[in-house]
Parts: sequence; structure tokens; C-alpha cells
Amino acid sequence: MRVKMSWRYRSEQLTCSLFLNVPFSLEELQLPALCGLRCCNGGSGGTLNDFGSISIKSLLKIRQTANMEALIPVINKLQDVFNTVGADIIQLPQIAVVGTQSSGKSSVLESLVGRDLLPRGTGIVTRRPLILQLVHVEPGDGRKNEDGGRDVEEWGKFLHTKNKIYTDFDEIRQEIENETERVSGNNKGISDDPIHLKIFSPHVLNLTLVDLPGITKVPVGDQPKDIEIQIRDLILKHISNPNCIILAVTAANTDMATSEALKVAREVDPDGRRTLAVVTKLDLMDAGTDAMDVLMGRVIPVKLGIIGVVNRSQLDINNKKSVADAIRDEHAFLQKKYPSLANRNGTKYLARTLNRLLMHHIRDCLPELKTRINVLAAQYQSLLSSYGEPVEDQSATLLQLITKFATEYCNTIEGTAKYIETAELCGGARICYIFHETFGRTLESVDPLGGLSTIDILTAIRNATGPRPALFVPEISFELLVKKQVKRLEEPSLRCVELVHEEMQRIIQHCSNYSTQELQRFPKLHEAIVEVVTSLLRKRLPITNEMVHNLVAIELAYINTKHPDFADACGVMNNNIEEQRRNRMRELPAAVPRDKSVGKGPAGPAAVSGEPSASGTDMDSAKAPAAGPQAEQDGTGNWRGMLKKGEEAAGSGPGSPLKGVVNLLDVPVPVARRLSSREQRDCEVIERLIKSYFLIVRKNIQDSVPKAVMHFLVNHVKDSLQSELVGQLYKSGLLNDLLTESEDMAQRRKEAADMLQALQRASQVIAEIRETHLW
Repeated sequence: MRVKMSWRYRSEQLTCSLFLNVPFSLEELQLPALCGLRCCNGGSGGTLNDFGSISIKSLLKIRQTANMEALIPVINKLQDVFNTVGADIIQLPQIAVVGTQSSGKSSVLESLVGRDLLPRGTGIVTRRPLILQLVHVEPGDGRKNEDGGRDVEEWGKFLHTKNKIYTDFDEIRQEIENETERVSGNNKGISDDPIHLKIFSPHVLNLTLVDLPGITKVPVGDQPKDIEIQIRDLILKHISNPNCIILAVTAANTDMATSEALKVAREVDPDGRRTLAVVTKLDLMDAGTDAMDVLMGRVIPVKLGIIGVVNRSQLDINNKKSVADAIRDEHAFLQKKYPSLANRNGTKYLARTLNRLLMHHIRDCLPELKTRINVLAAQYQSLLSSYGEPVEDQSATLLQLITKFATEYCNTIEGTAKYIETAELCGGARICYIFHETFGRTLESVDPLGGLSTIDILTAIRNATGPRPALFVPEISFELLVKKQVKRLEEPSLRCVELVHEEMQRIIQHCSNYSTQELQRFPKLHEAIVEVVTSLLRKRLPITNEMVHNLVAIELAYINTKHPDFADACGVMNNNIEEQRRNRMRELPAAVPRDKSVGKGPAGPAAVSGEPSASGTDMDSAKAPAAGPQAEQDGTGNWRGMLKKGEEAAGSGPGSPLKGVVNLLDVPVPVARRLSSREQRDCEVIERLIKSYFLIVRKNIQDSVPKAVMHFLVNHVKDSLQSELVGQLYKSGLLNDLLTESEDMAQRRKEAADMLQALQRASQVIAEIRETHLW
């Protein structure tokens, strides 16, 4: 099907009608020319009748191109939105111009604009990134000149000068130089702070380009020694953006294999999917050489293509040769030197190619860009909510913050807090761990007989009998020893209180950091709350310690030997002792040899009566391990043997004046000796009683100390925290001081609000694009 239509292209829409014979020109209708349509008569203008008819397929192609053409102004609007907040959180599609110093980057940009507007000269001229937005306007949409009152077709605007309009491009060049020196200084240094310039003209295509400083190797003049690294980092910062098209500019009179621009581009774009090469200075090549192989991609292939251009020389610039004349001369040079490639090279073809590449690149990036903006908007909305709204009612705000902190503190102890720690135990869970793991295991590790030796027990038994020999084990010795062991439980109990107190201190910081971020807005209120809670904990600590001390003192105050568990243990122990005694009695005849000659000797009666003779004593002294049952039956046979031996030694000497008198200080005291069976039995009885009663007390302490800590410290603080905070802080004289907001918090809230507003505007801008623009 073929139809006849008249159509006219505007910057953002294509209108069609059924009226015939509407005059047009290819300059006015740029899109048809881009789509490959030509007039039937071969001219540059005519009427629709000259076309005859246009296929629906061609018309749809024109409409699709027109829709995509509207994407570039959308990106320019987004660029303006985010420039107001000075943030680079969104990586917008753009074209970055990269090349060595004096390779012709600025000349290429001026050719695309069609006017002289960039600073020129030798050495490094571009010292700050220049973000250049070219905006196509219709010839009838000109602005009034403020001086002469007439319409102007082309004008420019800088971001840093707000709404000031520049109609003189010499003023634009001078403003770029002044702004560069203002930030970068006049010592040839560079800065990464960009200059934003927007050019409105009917002679440009919609483009967004970034002119970057040229790559240099050797510092010149007052340049810093690391100028090469600074420029390289600045270039990489821009071209590392995956949404950036790299325009690698290389002079034709240099070897492409040594191109620094292509080398840097390949570092961030190894596949070459977003790199376009531009070869400048085709007219300056050595005689007899040409750039045919380079332009055909035979030397270094570039996926997006290689386009050759001819720039104005310095002499042409000095002679005020216009850009339009230079483009005409460029076209003539290409037709003469490269006739087969003339239609795929030159400044006009470069502009159309960049426009097409940028449109398609924006189309590919737009869905991800839209998602990114929506996600960031949600994040900044949440961040702004955490900063809170400006305070209007101070009393209500203060009471609300106090109540929220107290609630979060109690919820953290109960385990119902909104923010649950995942890295470590916190709050009530850690208190439970202290009670049942730390404190419980510490008590279980206490040895019931730790610090007590058999000699200590035997000494305590003897000291408890006084001067009288004991027929039974004295009960007072058991009480003295068991109290000494129970006293050892006090230190770990007090340490348990200390650990719980430290954890409740940590809960304050936890609530401040995670649960109630609003407190960070008011540092003085935060400090006051911390001080009140710390003071409350400090007041409860000695009370809790006193209670735990009393729990141990209660156990020491009365040794309950009638405790059911202790009575059962004593019954079992008595049965065991009786059984052991019977076993020893049965083994006694086999242990003592029955030698009848012993009783017939001179010492026989003494041995039978239980009194050892002198010779028997000597034998016992010489053979202590063989002292045998007879000495054990005496109970203190060794001591009496020693005393008797001392008497005989003192009285046996001839003429001794002290014959028959014993000097106790001269009696040697044995360092160690073997306990008698009765002594061993007494010590075993005491040890078993101590162990049995100690386990009962330890069980009581392990149960009662956590209860006391919970009642006197944890629960009391939970119940009285809010009332304590209100009583100490909710006073009219403290409102202004406590609710004084920190300066950095106010600044962060303003930045978050500005960024959220920018993201919302950006979302609205993208939402205006119909889905048909993407295809």
C-alpha cells in the first residue's frame, strides 16, 4: 500500500497531513535525508509531488527516528536536573572526547557546533572537563537579543551563571577561560570540576559531548610532576561510565598503532562496543601517503567505525575563516582525495553518526536508567525519613523520643526489638547466656575440695578437739571447712552481676545506633539520655551486689545438716563406711602374722597390752612403712615411740644430770608421715560431707543469683526507665538545649531532600517518554 502525505519535521515530533504540494527542503527535513530518502528530481528541495509517493515502511522508519530523536533532549533534561544537586550517582549516556594534546579535539567540537566558542592555543588549553549540550531549535524559535532587541538564532547558557544568556560566542569563549582559571588557576594545572555549557542552534543536532583535557607526557611550566597521572585518572573517571560513548581522536599524521586515545579506550572498552575513532588533519599527511587503509579499518579495526575529518589550521583561525567555509573546503578535499569514502567521512557525517549512536545508546540504557532512578528515589526517601522532620512541637517531640528509646531498650532486653543483631548476642539473649553459660559453667568448674589438702582437714579436726582426744569427728570442723569452701562462690556471683551490668550499658549504645536513629539528630539529648540510664544502672549496681553478697552470707549463716539432700547423702555415706569397716575386719587376720614367740619374749606382755617396748619402738622407727597394725591401733604410736626413744637416749648417758627428763624442743618433728586408718577414715568422712553440702549450696546459688540480678537490676531498670527519663529530662527549661540539632544532620537532611527532589523530577522526565520511543 502506498499513500500520499505531506509531512514536516520538528525537533521533537513529526506531523503528517493529507495536503499536497507542501514545499520543503532537505535542510529543513533532516530526518528523511538521514533515512536515505531523496527527491525524484535529484534536487535538495521540492514538493511532495516530486516524491510521488512514500511507502508506509519508510514513513514508519521516519516516525521511529523522530521518536528516538526526542530521547536526547530527555537526557539533557536529566543532566540539568542532576547538575543542580552536583551529584554523579546516575551515570547518564554521553559522548566523551579523548585524545592527545593538540590532536584536534576542540576543533572537532567546534565543527559540530558550527561556531568558534572554545579556547585555542598551544600547549594544554582544555584544563577542565567541558560538558557541551547541543540543543536543536527551529529557526522560528529564536530569542530576543537583550541589546538590540532583534531575534537571534543561536545562543548559549552556562550552569554556573544561572539564567544569563550569551549571544556572542566570543563572550562564551572568554567565560570558559575565566571559569577555568578561577578553579584550576593560571599555572596550567587541571581540575575535575566540569563546566556545563548548553548551546541552542538550528544548525546542530541534539548531542551531549564531554571535552576532556588532552593526554600529555611531560610537565610544562608550572604543571605538577604527576600531570600525566592526573589527566589519565580524569579521563578514566569519565570513560569508565558504561553508558559513555568514547570518541577517540587521533591525528592522521601520526601512526594509529601509537594512538594514546585508542589505548585508553581499550582499557575500559576492550570489545570496542562503545568506541568511535576520529582521524583528524587528513590534509597534513606527508606527500605520497594517504589514510585510505586507516579509514577502511585495515590498520586498527574499530567496531563503531572510523571517520576522517579536516580541521581548520591555525592560519585559518588567525585569518578568521568561518566554520561553514571550512566544512565546504573539507567536503571538496574529501571529494578530491577520497572520492569513494567522501559520503562516509567529514564533519556532517560525523555529526549524524554521533546523533544516531547516542540515540541508540540512550534507547539501550533507558530501561536500566529508569530502574536505577526509582531504586535511588526509594533509598533517599527512606534516608530522609530516618533524618526526621524539622521540630515544631518541642514538648511532644521530646516525650516521643524518650518514650521510643525506653520502649526500644525494654524490647531489646525482651528480644522483641525491631533491629535484631545477627553478628553477636545482644540484650536479653546475652544476659541469658551470662546466667546459664558463663556463670553456670564457672560455678561448675569450682572444685568442692579446691584449696583443701588432707593435712588441712586433719589439722582442722585436731584444732576442733582442743586438748582432749576425740572419740568422734567433731562437727565444728565440718562447719569451718564447708564455710570456707562456700565462701569461694561469692566472687563468681559478683562477677555475674558485673557482666549483666556491662551488657545493659551496651544496650544503650545499641538502641542509639540502630533502634532510634532520630537521637543522632540531637546530640545533647542523646548524651543526656545516656547519662540518665547510666546513672540509674550505677545506682542499682551496689544494691544488686549487696543482695548477692547476702545470698552467700545466708548460706554461711546456717549450715543445715538436716537438708533432705544432705541427709540422704549422709545415709549412703554411712552405709559405705560401715561396709568398708567390715571388709577391713575380715582382712585383719590375714594381714597380721600370728607368731607365738612374740608373746614369750621379755617384751611380750607389753606388746600384748598395747605398750611398745624399747626394742619394738626402735624397730618401728627404723622401718616406718612396716610399723604395721600395732602402731595403727595405738593411733599415735609413732609419736610415743619417738618420745620414749628420746627418754632412753637422754638417760642412757653416763653421769647425765638430766637423766629421765625429756626436752620436747629436742624431739625431731617428722616432715611427713603416714596417716593411721582412723585419721584416713575421719578425713574421708569430712571430705564427703563437704562435697555433698557444697553441691547443695552451689545449686542454690546458681539458681538464686540470676533471680536476684533480674529482680534488683534488670526488671527494676525496665520498670523505672521511662519515669526516670521523664523526671530528669522533661523540663521546660531544657527543651531548647536538648533539641538543638547538629549542623551536619541539618546539612545531610537538606542534601537528601534535594537529591530526592531531583530523582523525583528525573522520574517524571523519563515517565513522559512513551514506550514507542524505545523501538
